[in-house]
Amino acid sequence: MARIRTNSRQTALLARLMRAETEGEGEVGMILVGVVGVNRVVADCLDFEDIQTLQQMIFQSPGGFEAVQKPYFYQKARERDIRLAQRVIRGERRDPATNALWFFQPTGTCPATWFNQTLSGQYKSHCFYVPSPQECPQVY
Repeated sequence: MARIRTNSRQTALLARLMRAETEGEGEVGMILVGVVGVNRVVADCLDFEDIQTLQQMIFQSPGGFEAVQKPYFYQKARERDIRLAQRVIRGERRDPATNALWFFQPTGTCPATWFNQTLSGQYKSHCFYVPSPQECPQVY
């Protein structure tokens, strides 16, 4: 069963986001970004109270993704990327993104907190951050 309702156009948007944000970190890195994105749609808390679709999540401003400002994001989604996005939509979750709503790529080590959110872990060059279960129970 899918974690969120979507359609093929929005699935392709998620696939493009996953590729544009972390393609250099392989399939696992792409899945982690997808998990964060789906978590934001599910969350209904903090910065994501009015986010109900993948499209709203991807183009949220402020608070969206830097990748949508780059030409690479606007290339057609590849079949491989769409399959990865479908896995995430169907519920695949992986640590450190399982409950994460944020990630970023620091110039050094991952700080223990980022904008008052707790570090859940690091995958390659990206740090992932989670809200508390009290703030966002929907992602737990």
